Amino acid sequence: MKEERALLSPSPLAGEGGGRSAPAEWEGEGAQVLPTPAELLARAKWMRANPTEAERRLWSMLRAHRLIAYKFKRQQVIYPYIVDFICLLARLIIEADGSQHADNKDDARRDAFLRKQGFCVLRFWNNDVLGRSAGVAEAIYAALTQSPP
Repeated sequence: MKEERALLSPSPLAGEGGGRSAPAEWEGEGAQVLPTPAELLARAKWMRANPTEAERRLWSMLRAHRLIAYKFKRQQVIYPYIVDFICLLARLIIEADGSQHADNKDDARRDAFLRKQGFCVLRFWNNDVLGRSAGVAEAIYAALTQSPP
């Protein structure tokens, strides 16, 4: 029961963690241990059922093909991470970040990994999502409609 609670309780890094060893290239200072795919899937399901207010607002913009008919999924596993929102067709990931993400080295490593997988990562502060939703929607629209590099 205690282990189950640990899996379902929010972490400062949005759920990426666990009891597995890190890949060789991640060894050294600040190395994370990796969860199993099943642990990540359970965490993603919990996060979908318990979104933050900023995630709720973003999802209301992105769901049901509302933004120029692009399909987004939320709390999707891209091993060894969980991304907030993803459009597979456009290879676009959108993250809603709280204060725990300020100057976070793990986020930089995570973004570099996702870029290597061919994704573009857009990060928005929660207060921007909640207070400047139109600007956030415009930035997402611009990312979806720009020509690929």
